[in-house]
Amino acid sequence: MDRKPTARAAADPRRRALRRRRLLGAAFALPALLLLGALVAYPVVFSVGRSLFDASGDRFVGADNYVEMVRDPATLKALRNSALWVVVAPALLTGLGLLLAVLTERVRWATAFKLVLFLPMAVSFLAAGIVFRLAYEQDPDRGVLNAVVVGVHDAFAEPSPYPTARARDGRGLAGGPADGYTSGELRPGSVAVLPFVGVAPGAVPAGAEAARAPAPAPDGLAGTVYLDFTPGTGGRPGVVDDREKGLPGMTVEAVRDGRAVATARTAADGSFHFDGLGDGTYRLRVPAANFAAGYGGVDWLGPALVTPAIIGAYLWVWTGFSMVLIGAGLAALPRDVLEAARVDGANERQIFRRITVPLLAPVLTVVFVTLVINVMKVFDLVYVIAPGPVQEEANVLATRMWLVSFGGGNDQGLGSALSVLLLLLVVPAMVFNIRRFRKGGS
Repeated sequence: MDRKPTARAAADPRRRALRRRRLLGAAFALPALLLLGALVAYPVVFSVGRSLFDASGDRFVGADNYVEMVRDPATLKALRNSALWVVVAPALLTGLGLLLAVLTERVRWATAFKLVLFLPMAVSFLAAGIVFRLAYEQDPDRGVLNAVVVGVHDAFAEPSPYPTARARDGRGLAGGPADGYTSGELRPGSVAVLPFVGVAPGAVPAGAEAARAPAPAPDGLAGTVYLDFTPGTGGRPGVVDDREKGLPGMTVEAVRDGRAVATARTAADGSFHFDGLGDGTYRLRVPAANFAAGYGGVDWLGPALVTPAIIGAYLWVWTGFSMVLIGAGLAALPRDVLEAARVDGANERQIFRRITVPLLAPVLTVVFVTLVINVMKVFDLVYVIAPGPVQEEANVLATRMWLVSFGGGNDQGLGSALSVLLLLLVVPAMVFNIRRFRKGGS
């Protein structure tokens, strides 16, 4: 009879202790829960409710904003760009991270190498966007990428010597820079003077000498191509003056019956000669290749390449993150399995494909899904790097949501609908990642 009260009395202190621990845990968790509710739960609920009202927020429109979102071509383009980001960026980052993690194991200064690759993670997306906006500039004098591209191009294809030059009007040359210039009819023994303007004095080659008209050749044609501009005063149009420079490196052709029969390049003083020409009449032609605009590089921020260019900047920032996480997983692999495979005669390629990658599959999956979640939220790089005229071509859901809500659209109903769509796209990846972490912890 006395055992039941004794057992109940012994259980009561345990219940009270358990209750106190729960209350204490709730007290410690309460500030975090309040903060989470204020910064996460309330904005989500508010955005869902706001998406059911019009731009002013006064009139209930139901699902009209979601219908408009599906019909809006700009939103559909942002959705396609987001899909491209999700497919390309995480896959490239995971592959690069895996490759670099494997390679750094064979580098003597692996720690320093990893540190250098991880450093971009310390740079904000805003700063990285500004850096890459300058690097992608079309002007080779400002954009480092186009400076390299133009330098490599010009090493294999000689640039046009005088892209801004044009013939002096009314001085015997007909045509234009697009088709080239042609002189009137000339006979062997003649000397032609071909005046050009439009070349800045600083653009004349450093080796250019004072222009001079060459002596006539009895069986050929001679002439000079020069810059018809005298610094200061005293110059005479169409006449070779003492202080005027020749235009070296200019290609000149002797044309007969519409066909070029001889070609010459002007010397440092602008002179050229055609010897051994037969009797008859000829014309001198200065081909359009002399005036073709120089290679300007790649239009990185044009409509066709702006999204791949921004993805390239994103890869620069996040490759170190992927490499470090995969490297940590690689360091935890059982070495005895790898050594046993080498003893059995497997080469490094077979070990990588059949052992390393399968054992790293859980780590690769977590890295890939984490990057998918991050890519869905990308905003800074797209907004900073893409120029205004092509902003719509580069938009993703996050930038489209901001532009519709605050960047001039002033339609927070539609912007809230976009935010709900973005949330619905991110949640499955988050749930998958949380489950992976729980499985790994268990």
